[in-house]
Amino acid sequence: MRQQVRWMLGVAIVAAIAMPGLRAKAQANDPPNPYRAVESWVKLPDERKWGQTISIDVDPDGKSIWVFERCGGTTCDGSDIAPILKIDESGKVVKSFGAGMFIFPHGLHLDRDGNVWVTDARGKGGKGHQVFKLSPDGKVLMTLGKAGVTGDGPDTFNSPSDVLVAPNGDVFVADGHGGDTNARIVKFTKDGMFIKAWGKKGAGPGEFNVPHRLAMDSSGRLFLADRANSRIQIFDQDGKLLAEWKQFGRPSGVFIDKNDIIYVADSESNNAQNPGFKRGLRIGSAKDGTVTALIPDPEPVKEGTGPGTGSAAEGVAADAAGNIYGAEVDARKLMRYVKK
Repeated sequence: MRQQVRWMLGVAIVAAIAMPGLRAKAQANDPPNPYRAVESWVKLPDERKWGQTISIDVDPDGKSIWVFERCGGTTCDGSDIAPILKIDESGKVVKSFGAGMFIFPHGLHLDRDGNVWVTDARGKGGKGHQVFKLSPDGKVLMTLGKAGVTGDGPDTFNSPSDVLVAPNGDVFVADGHGGDTNARIVKFTKDGMFIKAWGKKGAGPGEFNVPHRLAMDSSGRLFLADRANSRIQIFDQDGKLLAEWKQFGRPSGVFIDKNDIIYVADSESNNAQNPGFKRGLRIGSAKDGTVTALIPDPEPVKEGTGPGTGSAAEGVAADAAGNIYGAEVDARKLMRYVKK
């Protein structure tokens, strides 16, 4: 009888350990898809074609969107094409600028005043590894980092992936993109003065492996897409770790709207990395982490493959009407999803 009780207790303990992971996967993969896709809705001028569309955000008007793409190809090195585009709700490109400024466009963020913040995640020929603040008309208002120089000090970056401005004007940079780059979050004042940095390469609490995207909820919590660790880490604005979420898959992009609805782009989950999770766009609550919808990647997952094998978006945003936008890198598309 004692042996039987011990055996049953052991089974219960194993089940208790396994259940959170199983529940996370079930919650992440089973929700409905209440959206339909709208392709080719943007009217690109002069027979221009999309390059790798990496980042997207919504204008303060709640209707227009801004896109950062790689100059019709995989890089902007040597290109005279403007990679920053503003698109109105009808799909017309109404502004474009930034030609000749960047090597490898990556992060894009609109602050409350409509200024455009972007990151250049590679360097070459005295360019790159910087963060730029631009006016809505493309005038350079501020730069962070040293052009073409890598480092982990208070005034240098190494492959900055994203940038976000808090309501009080403080600036947060997700600095690093795997490999021999950095793995940290750097905080600055609104005037560009260094405040602090936190994080290092690793998989433990508060450590990062490809800190890919930033978002902030209505309470001021900072969300980081810790992509290669297949999790979102949530911090206060001083770097204190508050929570870790794995139910949104392997996140490349994170966007939180004014109602604290969270949109997460999982472009890399497959049978080799983060197995058991489907790629696609997950929608849920930034308050409690509940996943309520999934727009699946239309491309099937291939057995044993790494990143770059599907069409799922890396960048994600949603306008005031609830339309969702996906910036697809490999497929070189800008998708729009509307309620069915």
